[in-house]
Amino acid sequence: MPRAAQIPVLAILFAALASAAAPRVLAVDIDGVVHPITVEIVARAVEQAASEHDAAVLIRLNTPGGLLDATRRTIQSLVSSPVPIITYVTPSGGRAASAGFFLLEAGDVAAMAPGTNTGASSPVLMGGEMDAVMRAKVENDTAALLRGLTLHHNRNSDLAEKTIREAKAFTDKEALDNHLIDAIAPTAADLLRDFSGREITRFNGTKQKLQLADAEIVPFHLSVREQIISAIADPNIGFILLILGALGIYVEFSSPGLIFPGVFGAVLVLLGFSSLAVLPINWVGVLLLILAITLFALEAKFTSHGVLGVGGTVSMILGALLLVNGPPEVRIHLWTALAVSIPFAAITLFLVSLVVRARQAKVLTGASGLVNEIGVAQTDIATQGRVFVHGEDWGAVSATPISAGARVRITGVDGLTVRVEPFSSPETPVSGRASYS
Repeated sequence: MPRAAQIPVLAILFAALASAAAPRVLAVDIDGVVHPITVEIVARAVEQAASEHDAAVLIRLNTPGGLLDATRRTIQSLVSSPVPIITYVTPSGGRAASAGFFLLEAGDVAAMAPGTNTGASSPVLMGGEMDAVMRAKVENDTAALLRGLTLHHNRNSDLAEKTIREAKAFTDKEALDNHLIDAIAPTAADLLRDFSGREITRFNGTKQKLQLADAEIVPFHLSVREQIISAIADPNIGFILLILGALGIYVEFSSPGLIFPGVFGAVLVLLGFSSLAVLPINWVGVLLLILAITLFALEAKFTSHGVLGVGGTVSMILGALLLVNGPPEVRIHLWTALAVSIPFAAITLFLVSLVVRARQAKVLTGASGLVNEIGVAQTDIATQGRVFVHGEDWGAVSATPISAGARVRITGVDGLTVRVEPFSSPETPVSGRASYS
């Protein structure tokens, strides 16, 4: 090969080798409530980072907390990771509160951006208040977990435990000064640069030097399933989807044949169930929601003057508030319950009123629609003759003689013949679109 041709080839090979040698850091965002889908996302990210030989996994935290069980399972993935874990509270103004503090302390390197805060990790009992014995058991259990995380990473376990016992919280500077975190960094790139070449102690006690020089931060891509579940995992969104779906199905049953409300409603109901399925459900809340739907349905059957509708609205609000067992971060908010339940009740009662009004309205078509209608005799009716009513010409029979042109009242229908009787009120207009003199 000519020497001139070798130079571009060598340049390409050199660039490829340099690119291959550049370390990669896989970045995972935990932005929002910690719930079961968080466990799946973190576990898959750790597995991917290990298989691709990434230099580290960067967990970017901005969470108000979440479910204790999901937090424990996420911590298991972090502390057992073959790849170093860097936990980082970001952006400025964000927080790693409650369960987020546990995740922060699970990192081999724990850092915060300026203007963030962490702590306030006191556990909250699912579905109610804790008595003294239960609170002591739960606090001791979670405190032991947190002590284990901080001691293995040589952090201040005594002060960390106070986030559980006393619900203490810390700014980024307070956390650094009290040795709860390892650094404050304005950006993730600054954090990686500061820790490049440093030796850290992994959770299992082994020493490892971080190779993060010029590291490329690669975002972790969620699967389609994870994107959908993450988007709808908020119980408030799940409740809204569920109620909107129920309304669509109700409209379909009220007006059969529309099709679209029924199909769209069924899809929303399934999405709502999918959203709430990842959360611990209180069956009392479920029964209250079923009771609410039942009361709304009964409103269409019985005249309750709105009592059943009001009962359904109250049941729906209470059911929403009690539906999810968990800390306040994962419960349905009162304003969400009110904003969904009251309009749903108003729309449902409006539809019910239309149904009731339609049932009470006089039938205007068919044989039943002719009874008590007023027409005009076209011929003399001794026993039989012809009448004009509803714009139509009918054969008629009468027990009383009637003169042509006289007004008649329809008393019954026998096939294509109507039974009539004389009608003498001059104020009543003649039914039909034509008149005969």
